[in-house]
Amino acid sequence: MLKQIRLSAEEIRQIWDRRRGGQTVTQIAEAVGRSHTSVGAVLRQFGGYAPRLRTRATRVLQLTEREEISRGLGAGVTIRAMAAALGRSASTISREVARNLGPAAYRACQADARAWDRARRPKPCKFASHAKLCRVVSRKLRQQQWSPQQIRGWLEQQYPHDHSMRVSHETIYKTLFVQARGVLKKELCASLRSQRNVRRMRGPSGRGRGHLLGAISIRERPAQAEDRAVPGHWEGDLLCGSHHSQIATLVERSTRYLMLVKLPTKHTTTVVKALSKRVLSLPVQLRRSLTWDRGAEMGHHKRFTLDTDVPVYFCDPGSPWQRGSNENINGLLRQYFPKGTDLSVHSHAHLDAIARKLNTRPRQTLNFQTPAYRLNALLVSSTG
Repeated sequence: MLKQIRLSAEEIRQIWDRRRGGQTVTQIAEAVGRSHTSVGAVLRQFGGYAPRLRTRATRVLQLTEREEISRGLGAGVTIRAMAAALGRSASTISREVARNLGPAAYRACQADARAWDRARRPKPCKFASHAKLCRVVSRKLRQQQWSPQQIRGWLEQQYPHDHSMRVSHETIYKTLFVQARGVLKKELCASLRSQRNVRRMRGPSGRGRGHLLGAISIRERPAQAEDRAVPGHWEGDLLCGSHHSQIATLVERSTRYLMLVKLPTKHTTTVVKALSKRVLSLPVQLRRSLTWDRGAEMGHHKRFTLDTDVPVYFCDPGSPWQRGSNENINGLLRQYFPKGTDLSVHSHAHLDAIARKLNTRPRQTLNFQTPAYRLNALLVSSTG
């Protein structure tokens, strides 16, 4: 049986200091001289949240005072005399001695340790005292797969005058990840898009893509597409899975409305044909432009423009952030289509159902309105 190696208080302090500084688990393990599993265990114990440092109030008895009490008891000094010497009331000294085994067995270090343990008074989290709020948040996580931030925004709009139904997204995350709170069930972590059980920092992302013949730069895209004032400007990309499977994602920039397109292959002829068919099903006022990454699947972009009268603009190489709305949606979709899974098994109806679920989910960037609501409002105003 392997001997368990415990981390010292100083090592644990270093782990949290380095974590707050943005270091990864591997970097922290190398710096502290411990395995990454040991470091990970410390982080998971508190759900990735650094524990609040405990401090001792100056008004309570200190260890030095307890040592004076211990010496006084051994020398036969009276309680009142010790209280006068320490500047404390006699009742304070009397209670201190009584709660720590009496004058004969009083030991300063043991008494100080017991006082430190008794001082723990953990404040119950908000969900523990608000059953209705707990039920609502649990239901949104389990049934709707809403993010904690979306739940927070929805609660503010749904209960504008009931402040007891307000909760920050960090409180939801902390209650999920720090299971010592014992309110939101651990299984609800599976409803999060990342399905993580510990708070983690974001890392840099990016990828390089190739060149396209006759590609029109995103810098030539109309200003109305840039400021998102007019609907009908879309961003697109492929969501890839195992066995060379993929799904095309189209996101409208103004409303963040999502459409998913099933693709049998990644060949540009197949992609352009499927996208053209889907775009032509839209009202004319929603067919203004398409912005794509520099993937070879849009090699026949001129054919797409000829078929739909929708110009295609391409991001700069290695700049997927220029299609920020689409990148964000692709991240949300990984909750339903995890990496490494076969995407070809999903039917058109299932893809439409997933898109409908995301389109009826409140978005912070839309002031917690839904993409479907925003799109419908724009269509009504344009036809009215």
